Amino acid sequence: MPDFSPFDVAAAVPAGPTGLGSYTLSLRSALLPSHPRFEEGDGHEDGGRLPSAAGGSLAPLAYHEREWGDGTYPPLYCPETARVDDALGAEVDRRLVAWAERIGLHEGRIEEFAATGFGRLAMLAHADTDDPDQLLIAAQMNAAWWAADDYYADETDLGATPTELPPRLALVTSAMDPPPDAGDYTAQLEEQIRGDPVLVSLRSARSHVSRHATPSQIMRICNITSQMYVSWAAYAAWRYLETPPPVWRYLAARQHDSFYTSMTLIDIVGGYELPANLFAERRFHTALMQAGTASVLVNDLHSAAKEAADELPDSNVILLMAAEEGCSTREATERTVHLHNAFVRGFEQSQRALAAVPSPELKRYLRGAQAWMGGCLEWHGSTTRYQS
Repeated sequence: MPDFSPFDVAAAVPAGPTGLGSYTLSLRSALLPSHPRFEEGDGHEDGGRLPSAAGGSLAPLAYHEREWGDGTYPPLYCPETARVDDALGAEVDRRLVAWAERIGLHEGRIEEFAATGFGRLAMLAHADTDDPDQLLIAAQMNAAWWAADDYYADETDLGATPTELPPRLALVTSAMDPPPDAGDYTAQLEEQIRGDPVLVSLRSARSHVSRHATPSQIMRICNITSQMYVSWAAYAAWRYLETPPPVWRYLAARQHDSFYTSMTLIDIVGGYELPANLFAERRFHTALMQAGTASVLVNDLHSAAKEAADELPDSNVILLMAAEEGCSTREATERTVHLHNAFVRGFEQSQRALAAVPSPELKRYLRGAQAWMGGCLEWHGSTTRYQS
């Protein structure tokens, strides 16, 4: 592999309107103006607070050995929580619950949904803005992704069935990324989408995202959501066949179904854009996957008991590790903590290497990934979702 030059990545980003870039600008000016259509009631509210001081900081957050759970397990190596503002989190949750009620998401379970605190998660994980409308973007998208997880993939008492999961996921893609009009067939698709609150939530959340994001950022979200669902289809097969995968195969799927998906919102919520070529650059991609995998292992640690109690237990690294290696759940938990800490240290090394790249947006995004890891750990320790 050739030596890494800090200009390898930066050189891939056009510096100005020359060559192909100037042609693209000319082409854009020749096209009719774009007038995006937003979904009515997508939660957007004009006005808000100014970006916080943290939004201008590029300095990495500090790492700590952090207790979790009941405090009897080894600590998790994780960045510090960048910001705790309970009033701001409550405001985002207020807007989120009002949006969910308006579109019919979690009907009959709205109090349980409100107690989960996805608005608080957004406040904790996205520390570089104090604007509740910007934070609502993350709260809505995460709530919609989790709703698909509950109603389609995991919770049998909510109607999740392995055989129905793949066709449902195909409709998710069409809800978020509408295909070209196919006449009466499109009308039937539209009827199906409007009759499913999960699909409505994903489309409505995407509408709100599009008020703040560039076309490149929107397509990034749609594509990575679809990438995540490839792993979900694998989980469905394992559950239906009742053949738990080996740990290595689970992790291969889980690393593409991690909080990496949620982290694709970092720059959108922060009000800036990491150029597409930087986002797709291999070293940055690896770093963000390390952060996303570490955070999803936190989820596995907190959700193992809940998932083990389901009629059709979902894949969870702790449960799989204990069964495969014939060890206790506690030993498997400790091994998972060690695995989490290795991913965080890997991200730490990646962040140091990428510090040489002359891009403020890249440094800000990496700091945002740290904030996501720290906020994710804070949220999992306080949400009601994993306490039953």
